[in-house]
Amino acid sequence: MSRFEIQPLSRFAGSSAAIRRPKEIAYFSYDDDHQYHLDERSLRYYYPPRIDADLSRGFDTFKQLDDSADDHIDSLLKTLMALEGETRTKCEADIITWRGMMTKLMAVPFDHMTAFIEENHDYKLEQRHYQNSQPQFPGGPSHYLMSYWGYKFETLSLLPSPWDDTSREFIESREDLVVNNHAQYCSIVKTGIGKAKMILGGEVDAVWDCKPSNPDQPIKWVELKTSAEIHNDKDMLKYERKLLKFWIQSFLLGVPKIVVGFRDRHGFLQRLEELQTQDIPSLVKRNGRGTWDGNLCINFAASFLDWLKRTITTDGVYRIRRKRAAYTIDVFKLEETGSGDILSQDFLAWRNNRNPSSAASSALGGIEPHQRATPDGDTIA
Repeated sequence: MSRFEIQPLSRFAGSSAAIRRPKEIAYFSYDDDHQYHLDERSLRYYYPPRIDADLSRGFDTFKQLDDSADDHIDSLLKTLMALEGETRTKCEADIITWRGMMTKLMAVPFDHMTAFIEENHDYKLEQRHYQNSQPQFPGGPSHYLMSYWGYKFETLSLLPSPWDDTSREFIESREDLVVNNHAQYCSIVKTGIGKAKMILGGEVDAVWDCKPSNPDQPIKWVELKTSAEIHNDKDMLKYERKLLKFWIQSFLLGVPKIVVGFRDRHGFLQRLEELQTQDIPSLVKRNGRGTWDGNLCINFAASFLDWLKRTITTDGVYRIRRKRAAYTIDVFKLEETGSGDILSQDFLAWRNNRNPSSAASSALGGIEPHQRATPDGDTIA
């Protein structure tokens, strides 16, 4: 087992490591039945919701996605296969994973209570169910309801077409829509931190106006978040810590703007606040308690990924593990060969058939397609 020391954090301080601006290279959609489509049918457009809207409305008709199945990175790989077929160019990267995995890694220096890739999939689902069923405070709403508030806020803030192509009737009737979190637009970007080249996939909530026709131009994505209204220093501290995840999630996919809907304790929307993603770290440093540092997160990620590349040098399936409140990240081998079902058979066949004379050249960033998958978090390194 190899071990990466998180402390002391001071060695990650200073100006941030080099960053490669995220650029969308592909995308796909899940429809209202969560079926995969290689198109942008689930792309949505932002239009502000009505203040004082009841975020609990329609909870009894919520069409909630059953995400208990472990789909690994199948949709991400399927989309990359289509991209390679269209461009006749192999997607080169050191790391291919979902944004969520990289968010956990980047937050490690200031998030001491999040464990990852520790328990098996069934155990994690059991723990999530238990946590979601617990009230925030005696007599308060359950985590299930509070989670619904976030999806309701998205439904109230989204349009299926640009504003000028949408009827006033639809805009004003959004509060009556059934909330359905099956549909998603997922952006796949090429990016990099330090020496590590990455391909990341993740859901984006909406575009501010429209996607530019020139693929080299940045896209004005919008991330939608909800948070409790701030009444005192304790609330402010809690919000500042939430901003860490808000910032990392948007930073990794190149989302320039976050719209936060503040709600009261009963789930009624009180106000909206627009945040520029790039300004959040300086905002926290200038006006907050200094509970986290953006440059340090970037430098930590750059250092860890460089170490990971030097640590995993042989075939097999590896696990990356950080226990709750631990000061180390552990990497250890689970299987000497294979991919542990992380890589789909379609993807393995695709890469091998494209260059059957050289397995090594069918690699992800120089790595064979059957190597170095880390289970549960689904990262190809």
